[in-house]
Amino acid sequence: MTQRRCPTCQRTYEGEARFCPRDGTPLVDAAAAPAAPAAPTPAPSSSTTQIRMAVKPKASTGDPAKTLRDQVLDSRYKVVKKLGEGGMSYVYEAEDISTREHVAVKIMTPKLAQDKTAADRLRREAGLAMRLKHPNVCPILRLGETAEGLIYLVMPLLRGELLSDKEVREGAIPLAVGVPIMNQVCAGLHYAHEMQIVHRDLKPENIFVEPQPDGALRAVVMDFGLAKERRAEPGMAKLTATGIILGTPEFMSPEQIRGRPLDGRSDIYALGLVAFEMFTTKLPFEGKTTQDMMIARLRGQPTPLRRARPDLNFPPLFEKALMKAIETEPADRYQSALDLAKALEEGVSGGGSGGGMIGKLKGMF
Repeated sequence: MTQRRCPTCQRTYEGEARFCPRDGTPLVDAAAAPAAPAAPTPAPSSSTTQIRMAVKPKASTGDPAKTLRDQVLDSRYKVVKKLGEGGMSYVYEAEDISTREHVAVKIMTPKLAQDKTAADRLRREAGLAMRLKHPNVCPILRLGETAEGLIYLVMPLLRGELLSDKEVREGAIPLAVGVPIMNQVCAGLHYAHEMQIVHRDLKPENIFVEPQPDGALRAVVMDFGLAKERRAEPGMAKLTATGIILGTPEFMSPEQIRGRPLDGRSDIYALGLVAFEMFTTKLPFEGKTTQDMMIARLRGQPTPLRRARPDLNFPPLFEKALMKAIETEPADRYQSALDLAKALEEGVSGGGSGGGMIGKLKGMF
């Protein structure tokens, strides 16, 4: 079986995965170059919130964000254990002393907290995300600061796995499983778009799937930390030039690559790419480098769905619906996330009325 390696974290994966689920780096053939020795890192647990992060070796310097175990934040959240860390944050599991419920606490690095422009941007955008209350959106429950001045976010502790981890573990997701996931993501995005909030960084690592008691999967859109109000004031633009990566290159829309104003149709494009990868384990734009794939997106020549995986026999209407989501021009895509959900469901059912799922989604608004 083909083995591929992530040049960033040196992890190896079997199967047809093209991107590292931990840091988004395009995978390379494991035989292309020997992997550099790396400190072993724990495998992601399926029973705790998984947030996109590359685990780093422990540093020898004293970093207050790294040593919060057993501390109590805001006289309310007792830190239980660290779940992981990334370039901008550390994520801990904590207990809410008042309710005994466990939550996820995302602590921003001292470097980020000390950057006034970045901190202001984070506070403003976290404030936007705190307005989102929907079953398919992971909310931010609280924004606070530690005694050392570190900014932290409190979120529900989800039980399940990232969509990216599910893809690596299972390969191509069957339509019967993937379409309901897509419909729920569309519901969460539509809710945010109706509030004039665009995600701007939709990818498999920002979609969480949580098993329900009845065996179904609940899809939750995570990390609205890059979210932006469409009607933001001019000063908002200044808060985006902070060194924080605004979006993930593999899933950026053409207008995002060009630096143009964004609306919900940019998220629809990104979700189309997420769906394409979920159903085929591949992306529709090919290139040897990330830059090559970005240029291919600007030229608008995606690989047709059935050509990417001719062995899976996708219904023609379903392929047509998915390919419309990744049209180069926003005006040629679906104009709402619910329109995309309806088209995908009708593509699977052969052009029927869309069944009960769409009715349930509309009932949420």
